[in-house]
Amino acid sequence: MPHIASWREAYRGFGARPQRTRNSLEAMTRRAENGLPRVNALTDVYNAISVLHQIPLGGEDFNRYDGPARLLGATGEEPFDTTANGKTVIEHPEPGEVVWGDEVGVTCRRWNWRQGRRTGLTDTTRTALFILDALAPVTDAELHATGDALAEALTGVGADVQVSRRLVSA
Repeated sequence: MPHIASWREAYRGFGARPQRTRNSLEAMTRRAENGLPRVNALTDVYNAISVLHQIPLGGEDFNRYDGPARLLGATGEEPFDTTANGKTVIEHPEPGEVVWGDEVGVTCRRWNWRQGRRTGLTDTTRTALFILDALAPVTDAELHATGDALAEALTGVGADVQVSRRLVSA
């Protein structure tokens, strides 16, 4: 699949092994046939939209951010709050690994592979930030259509849902 192949190439570009750490789109697409995991309403919505539109999509609790979301190359010192074997642990990305982060640390490792606990969506989330990542061959029109589908699906989650967007280009 061309969309997934471009992410595999991007992962190789910063030293990740895409067969071992699949991007979120590939991981969700592989699970789709047997049913996507159920997490919570917001996460379930964005996972479904990601698979349907073949664009990696992540959701964050905006109120748990400290400063703006930034896509950056890690130094390896940034903390990443996650779980391993059922326990809370702090990991650190590899130097040069592409990560999403804020002033506190990493919010998502390997661009769109694994989300941290600190900013993850929960049933108590009231303000969410959704990040739609696109690489060629995805077009701006496809990206906008995915955003439209996400916005429409989110309005079904609650009567008071308000949506605003910003397209950030390379």
